[in-house]
Amino acid sequence: MKRPKLKKASKRVSCAKRFKIQKKVREHNRKLKKAAKKTGISRKPKQDVGVPNSAPFKEEVLREAEQRKQELEALKEKNKIVKKQERAAKRKEGKEAASAGVEPAAKKAKKGTKVREARAAVAKEKSAKTFKCCELNKVIEASDVIVEVLDARDPLGCRCPELEETVLKHEGKKKLLFILNKIDLVPKDNLEKWLGYLEAECPTFLFKASMQLKDRTVSQKKQRGTNAVLDHSRAASCFGRDCLLQTLTDLANKKDGETMLKVGVVGFPNVGKSSIINSLKEMRACHVGLQRGLTRCMQEVHITKSVKMIDSPGIVAAPSNPGDVMALRSLQVDEKEESPLEAVRTLLKQCNPQHIMLQYNVPNYRNSLEFLTTLAKKRGFLQKGGLPNTELAAMTFLNDWTGAKLSYHSRAPERQDLPSYLSDAIVTELQSGLNMDVVREGNQNVIKGVRSPNLASSINFSSKGPTAGVLNVIEPPTETITTTVTTEAVETDMTASTDELLSTIKPEAEIPIPKMETPIQESTQKSEDKPIKETKVKFVNVDLTSLQHNNDDDAYDFNTDFV
Repeated sequence: MKRPKLKKASKRVSCAKRFKIQKKVREHNRKLKKAAKKTGISRKPKQDVGVPNSAPFKEEVLREAEQRKQELEALKEKNKIVKKQERAAKRKEGKEAASAGVEPAAKKAKKGTKVREARAAVAKEKSAKTFKCCELNKVIEASDVIVEVLDARDPLGCRCPELEETVLKHEGKKKLLFILNKIDLVPKDNLEKWLGYLEAECPTFLFKASMQLKDRTVSQKKQRGTNAVLDHSRAASCFGRDCLLQTLTDLANKKDGETMLKVGVVGFPNVGKSSIINSLKEMRACHVGLQRGLTRCMQEVHITKSVKMIDSPGIVAAPSNPGDVMALRSLQVDEKEESPLEAVRTLLKQCNPQHIMLQYNVPNYRNSLEFLTTLAKKRGFLQKGGLPNTELAAMTFLNDWTGAKLSYHSRAPERQDLPSYLSDAIVTELQSGLNMDVVREGNQNVIKGVRSPNLASSINFSSKGPTAGVLNVIEPPTETITTTVTTEAVETDMTASTDELLSTIKPEAEIPIPKMETPIQESTQKSEDKPIKETKVKFVNVDLTSLQHNNDDDAYDFNTDFV
């Protein structure tokens, strides 16, 4: 019972209760002894009585016991050394097998479960551009329908003529479709003009990816963070999913056989390829993010029982493209091949400064550095000592342009001229098998349902046309430097062997170099014309104390005692 004003209860009990407990314990121990006696098991271990003193040859017995004990310890130590050597030999065999490229049997069993991780590791080791081109070609060859994803803010700049020409070379075996993504970032009038422009060449679908998706695994949920809040607003919903999925299902039903329809999703980095697949799957099946180039290898995702979509890495932009195109469509800044400050400078040249000032709420600027300095101060990007971090401001500006945040638009061309690889017959063949009335009706419903920005709040961007892409990366050949040797400088008193060797060498090109005499050369030439006079060496006394003693007679001499 716990008494008042005490932290612990008392352990005191009544005598009757204590005696009762002791009696129960005695009875329990008695039962255990009785059961152990029946089974023959004794709880007490037998003690070693040792060798009695009256036993004969006691010293010899003890000596033999000690010797056997030492032998057992030596055998145990020997076994320990043998096991250590076996482990070292196995470790050495594993290293040799890894260096020779032969994996042990245990690692081969685990390799099948980690295919994606192994391919990602190979992608890092190999050349990134070569690997991406190889993966893109695999997606094109394995797909029945190729879907080229275009950014609605610059659809013409997201088109790759080399890719489209490669797909159309299969002569009707593969279909080409356009998906105009991020339609909520452009005005409606501009969107309708681009839709009419693209529909004249290829079937086009309007799409807006969803931002409200459930996680596929527990690890994905942990990566997003426990405090992440889902956006339940209208902007988080998906538009264009039903029309696109219905069209792909109809194409799969018309296909002969029981094989699934394989749809390859291609496009430049950060146009929304993986986000479209996640929106159709209604799950985070593919890894997406603000950083460009997250998808490094092809990935198959089953959308329905009859439709399978294949995600692909971004198209590699050719280095011959203009600077602003490379800043938006390539990964030079992410791979640290180009400075973000230079990319921002080229982008600002293609935009109206007033639109940039209104969008970012900054005063008038004279150059890109002044704009980035003002933006860094406004956003609080400061370094040690209060200096503005212009590089971080430049990366933020580029992320706004490539991500799904900034609203800008480009004008659609007025004249419709088909490219060289397209013709009216090819356009009709691409539209065959599709119910174009249903597609147009679905696009109109998407335009009515999506919320678009005003024309005044959107930045006017001047597009440079289609972006040239690279589908096969070929390493440039190594340049050989050839040196030219002239025989004019060879002296006449050389041996015959060297004369014959130099006579065979001829100069590849002789470039006349004009003679320019500098003042130093003129002085040297004049000095060569005059006879050389003999110069006499004059020794100079460098003893400063003696000079001071000779020049200053009134100076005090510390060596003489004047006392």
